[in-house]
Amino acid sequence: MPHRESLTVGPISPAEHLAFVQAQPSVSFLQTPAWGQVKTEWRSESLGWYDGRQLFGAALVLYRPVPHMGRYTLAYLPGGPAIDWTGEISAWLDPLAAYLKAKGAFAIRLAPPVRTDTWSAAQVKAGIADPDSRRLTDLASQHCDPVGQRVTDQLRAAGWLPQSPDDGFGVGQPQFTYELPLAGRTEADLLAGMNQLWRRNIKKAAKEGVEVEAGDDLKAFHDLYVHTAERDHFTPRPLHYFEDMFAAMSAEDPCRIKLYLARHQGDLVAGAVLVRVGGHAWYTYGASCTEKREVRGSNACQWSMIRDCLAAGCSVYDLRGITSTLDAADSHRGLIQFKVGTGGQAVRYVGEWDLPLRPLIYRAFDLYMRRRK
Repeated sequence: MPHRESLTVGPISPAEHLAFVQAQPSVSFLQTPAWGQVKTEWRSESLGWYDGRQLFGAALVLYRPVPHMGRYTLAYLPGGPAIDWTGEISAWLDPLAAYLKAKGAFAIRLAPPVRTDTWSAAQVKAGIADPDSRRLTDLASQHCDPVGQRVTDQLRAAGWLPQSPDDGFGVGQPQFTYELPLAGRTEADLLAGMNQLWRRNIKKAAKEGVEVEAGDDLKAFHDLYVHTAERDHFTPRPLHYFEDMFAAMSAEDPCRIKLYLARHQGDLVAGAVLVRVGGHAWYTYGASCTEKREVRGSNACQWSMIRDCLAAGCSVYDLRGITSTLDAADSHRGLIQFKVGTGGQAVRYVGEWDLPLRPLIYRAFDLYMRRRK
């Protein structure tokens, strides 16, 4: 372990960064060197924490100029950094702040990969059925992580400002996610943990002859994704974003990213993108056809991805963001209802936090962001 007083922060090469990532049980895909190549609108840099010559931590920092902020940038560490969060975090974050301020950052935004609470599928279902339960946080946590509470307390005491909204969705990464634990389980275990609707839909897709394969037809997936965006009223990313994402992440590791396509009688009915780093796998993007929803291509895609992750030895299948709402009047509740059907658990993370390095500029930035909403 490093000495608290002797940690220094400095740039490392993408190769050094990748070697560090590969030596960990898992690191967020948002903290891999390749992610900096995907986010072309940001300037990226790999940083390392050293004690002497030994590397003990790593981060991908994205620098983004903000209108009217002059030469100063926001330094963003999505899903990171990859450091030891279990002890005194000032030993890690103080040298980071000094380095980034010297690089011209007016503020740091980071999102520690640290949990604070988890709720079982049974708890979430009970909360949905209870009219007095409006949010996940109204429910008693199945497990409160003491590390998460300590990190939260230390960040607040050091002047970091929480950025995650109450509903869990904002401009950054979601604070609440839905995760399916895989370690020590079989396919039969996972099916048994799903609700009746999910099991029925998986069987129906198989009976209807839906076939799922790993493919590379990004254009076909993107066409379906745009169709999904029009139906579900969200703004789709352009095709070149997915092309850049697959090129950069596949070059870093051929197993990093995979496209799943579900077809029924030759028609593309669903598609999904899976990303994996170590033992953690993420369902990142999905698309489905409106006309043939009854053949349950989306469920078939999900089940195929889950089975592949299980076979690959992954410990977690991550369905990514949910909001904290359990309120029947909230349109976001359908998202958690869909994901809770897989079994698994709802997870709350520490969330995103800002540290103003140049307070006057940060206040101007905060005002600018508020006016944009």
